[in-house]
Amino acid sequence: MGTLSEREAAALAEEEAFLTKVQEALTAARAATPVARVSVSNDELRSLREEAASEDEDDVGVLLHELAVRQQLSARTQPVLPDPRSPYLAHLRLEEAGESRDYLLGHGTFIDTRQNMRVVDWRVAPVAQLFYRYREGDHFEEQLPGRLAAGLVTLRRVVVIHQGKLMQLLGDDFSLFRDVDGTWRSRGASSLATGGAGTSAREGQLGVSVGTQAKGTRVDVTALLDAEQYTAIAAPPDEPLLVLGSAGSGKTTVALHRLARLTVGAPDTIPLVRARVVVPEQGLARLAQRLLAPLLPAPEADDDVGPEVVHTLDDFLLRMARRAFGPLPRVNLEPPALVTSLKRHPALYDALRNVLANEKPVKTELRPLWRQLALFLSDSVFLAGVVSAAKGTLPTTAIADTIEHTSNQLQTKFDARDITDVSMRTTIDGRGLDEGTPDELAGSIDVEDLPLLLSMLSWRSQLNLPQASHLVLDEAEDFSLFDFETLRATTREFKGLTLAGDEAQQTHSSFAGWPRSLEIAGAKDAATVRLTTSYRCPRPIAELARQVLGPLAPATPAKASREGVPVGKFHFPGEAPAHLFLAGALKELLEAEPHASVAVITSDAQTARRFFPLVSHLSNTRLVERGEFPFTPGLDVTDVDSVKGLEWDYVVVADANALNWPGTDDGRRRLHVAVTRASHQLWLVSPGTPSPLIG
Repeated sequence: MGTLSEREAAALAEEEAFLTKVQEALTAARAATPVARVSVSNDELRSLREEAASEDEDDVGVLLHELAVRQQLSARTQPVLPDPRSPYLAHLRLEEAGESRDYLLGHGTFIDTRQNMRVVDWRVAPVAQLFYRYREGDHFEEQLPGRLAAGLVTLRRVVVIHQGKLMQLLGDDFSLFRDVDGTWRSRGASSLATGGAGTSAREGQLGVSVGTQAKGTRVDVTALLDAEQYTAIAAPPDEPLLVLGSAGSGKTTVALHRLARLTVGAPDTIPLVRARVVVPEQGLARLAQRLLAPLLPAPEADDDVGPEVVHTLDDFLLRMARRAFGPLPRVNLEPPALVTSLKRHPALYDALRNVLANEKPVKTELRPLWRQLALFLSDSVFLAGVVSAAKGTLPTTAIADTIEHTSNQLQTKFDARDITDVSMRTTIDGRGLDEGTPDELAGSIDVEDLPLLLSMLSWRSQLNLPQASHLVLDEAEDFSLFDFETLRATTREFKGLTLAGDEAQQTHSSFAGWPRSLEIAGAKDAATVRLTTSYRCPRPIAELARQVLGPLAPATPAKASREGVPVGKFHFPGEAPAHLFLAGALKELLEAEPHASVAVITSDAQTARRFFPLVSHLSNTRLVERGEFPFTPGLDVTDVDSVKGLEWDYVVVADANALNWPGTDDGRRRLHVAVTRASHQLWLVSPGTPSPLIG
């Protein structure tokens, strides 16, 4: 950071003057309005029509388009004029046919062409698309309402105005901010640093130091691992192994290499087709299957990836439940969050196992077992004991939620055939009569019920499942004790088990700690290998990740394998200016590095969906939900719950504010997952109050 250059000082002076002029014009306009209206009225719509009729031809299209939108939304509350305390959030200057025009993108419309002043609503004004699609110095040609616009973008800036004062100014090649003492300072360029393309894992590239391989080529991949990693994969096949390490230390690399080495070295006793890799999320499952491809036997001609050995935890439990019980009733894949937390909690494991030890055994069929389980899940006294034993990690509201949910599942399923009038058996929109109602749950079970039911059989030594020649559990800190109990039943014959996990990334209360988890998994005496070097994240990101964890960080920090560019931190008063700023920066990055992998990670899927339209016009840009990542160059917009175990060259956390990433244990772990996905550069963008975790 430093003092302003002559060019930066000139840009600042120009924007200060523009802000003063706009605020004075808005004050005069408000004074001329006798009644401050709070909704769009017929008079305002008429005023827009008259203004459109009196303005010059080039501005008519903008006004007419706004008029049409306001007519459609006339019932909604809208301020008449922009708020002078924050009248706009971006400045765009276009040169067309030798004439220069300034457009200020804000939350409302105020146009005075005599002063070359056009404040337009960035959400609906057609000219706003030029701000997103072009950079300063670009020639443009776009069809706007009523005319073809063509010319040159001569100025493009993000402007942060708070309480009537200019606080930040970000151009395509500079970044200025007002310090706490009122002094303006320069951060330098506000673009993502180039040069990171290819630093994250790709298809055919297994984590650390393994380059892309053509199909059919075979190399001894163990020669490319470091000493710690080689020690881990060389463990005896019948010896359980726990691999611990920080994000990017090569845990997945080690686990998958150990599997490949064992199955190639002893194909008769450890057949590959019977090996299984189980991971929590779909995205990591897709990546692991692809990363294994170069290490597996050559696939058949019509097979891209070879034997299917990788499964998500939910998919694997469904398969095992069908083997144990036969056909299943309808399974809810997304039950209520608190119900899920309770069913996966270690306190329920202990309480259920203890109470069933004194109960008369029921038949080993699904229905009687489910009935027995449901009785406890609808017993308020039993559940209160579970919540108490959870010691603050389960809220008391989980009791009522679980009882209500279970009661709905115990109801007799509604049958539309009972309605004699056939025309009344479906709704107008074609959905089932019970869809979206509590009746929809009748007769169903949750995916979280499957490991509970299978564990009930395991405790009675009556769980017989297909045996895995070797079982790999990646991101094992996300597995519950019920999961470990069930999966243990698949390792009795071959004894082969590899677990990979991170002591700092437990994002769920279901984790019971490594000693207890290993005991239930049947690996109490597992050898433990700790990987101490982070290969993915350069030093600035590794240091920030440790800061984010705070008191949850391991006693010994991981060693970063390389230096890197500083972490970018940008604060904005709201979401709109933050997103405007990011849209331009991402466009520039993708144009400069078309082969880079880039992720915009948000705290939830809803925020990702809200951000995506701002960049959807960029090439190779995707909204990724439920882990459906293509693992190809381009931009993935997604949420933190989908990214664990994955990596990108560049990562932007687009909502790094206090609301979305609070200073709680859960907030620390989730943000740690997000920031450690970057292998080259990380940006943290805060709309509103920054998260206390990022300093």
